Amino acid sequence: MKIFVTGASGFVGGAIVSALGLNHEVFAMSRSKESDDKILALGASPVHCDLEIVKKEHLRDCDIVIHCAAHIGPGGPREYYWATNVMGTDRLLHVAKRASVKKFIHIGTEAGCFYGQHMHEIDESYPLSSKSPFYYSESKAEAERRVMAANDPDNGFDAFSIRPRFIWGHGDQTILPGLVDAVDNNMFRWIDHGRYLTSTTHIDNLVHAVTLAIENGKGGEAYFITDDEKSSFNNFLTRLLATQGRDVSNKSVPGWLLRFIARRIQNIWELFKISSNPPITPFEASLMSRNCTISIDKARRELGYQPVVSVDKGLSLLENASSA
Repeated sequence: MKIFVTGASGFVGGAIVSALGLNHEVFAMSRSKESDDKILALGASPVHCDLEIVKKEHLRDCDIVIHCAAHIGPGGPREYYWATNVMGTDRLLHVAKRASVKKFIHIGTEAGCFYGQHMHEIDESYPLSSKSPFYYSESKAEAERRVMAANDPDNGFDAFSIRPRFIWGHGDQTILPGLVDAVDNNMFRWIDHGRYLTSTTHIDNLVHAVTLAIENGKGGEAYFITDDEKSSFNNFLTRLLATQGRDVSNKSVPGWLLRFIARRIQNIWELFKISSNPPITPFEASLMSRNCTISIDKARRELGYQPVVSVDKGLSLLENASSA
């Protein structure tokens, strides 16, 4: 099959392109010479366009679109999140329909359900947030609504969403490097001693889910994907950082205080239109100070999904790569 992927120069998109290129003809959205080089190295063909100017011709003869590109942050105005995550997704959906694409797989997130609350063993019946104060959550929720609204099985267009939680593993360009930098600069602090529970998703498990979704995904549906394990942030991040030879201190800050500070920082950044990333955002402070555990029963049942990499195995792979 011919598959078009957005966000291929990033962590998730790059892993998906690399895996699918073994059995499919893969094309990837590219906005620069640097992206061209990354995409070619992954075994795919770069297509010069972006979410603002993508056209029917860019998707010619493609059977499937896998939409990974998104503005995650950590900073930026609401308008930037909305333009990329909502309008960009909406435009790509429209073009995909015109290009007679058969299947549109949107990489969503549990953050689309998040407005600052604890989430315990949630499944796909849990509603997307309608009034989240977090730009990323708000925009990803609306993007997924538009994916579902675009689903049109009567005309051969199946659109659905894959929702990973806390993606980690080899190739991670943000979470683990950021944690290592914080530890090395004595900036790392637990939030409420890291006691909150979280589900996680190893990158290989997410890629496996996407390959299954190509065959088994149903239009108009959402599928949570995780490692099917849960642990406290303290336990998981301590072990994750240990793969890079880092020990974590016991220093901790109260969640309520960090959330308050993060809101004030965001106000200052927006008031003075500061372009650099803030040290902490309200979204990050809230996400790390809330429980979030997820059921993957639906993915098991409808996609045939089962994690292919356990947390122990994923950590061992990272440690071996670090010491190589």
